[in-house]
Amino acid sequence: MPSVIAICLGACVGALARWRLGLWLTTPGSLLPWGTLAANWIGAYAIGLSVAFFNTQPQLDPVWRLAIITGLLGALTTFSTFSAEVVTLLQQGRVVMASGVAGLHLIGSLLLTWLGLKTLA
Repeated sequence: MPSVIAICLGACVGALARWRLGLWLTTPGSLLPWGTLAANWIGAYAIGLSVAFFNTQPQLDPVWRLAIITGLLGALTTFSTFSAEVVTLLQQGRVVMASGVAGLHLIGSLLLTWLGLKTLA
């Protein structure tokens, strides 16, 4: 049960942070979905940091890893919203923009996860 509670608490914080980022960064008529992009990039860097940190701290209770990585960062990052935004652009015939947004999310997230891992290496 402590694992479930830890995941739920982390997910609550992550989801609220993602929602606030969307309100703060994405305005009507924005060229890019800045809130979603920021959530995914922040989450990607943070997950790299977290994986590196937890790998060097085996004495920590595993519930912390669940709370941070599975809960908080799992809820902060958002593949579903990213997918919906890209599909909407495709439905609007904006193929180049959809490809650019998808590329920014994928390449940026992979690079930032790698950077997060290297930060604590």
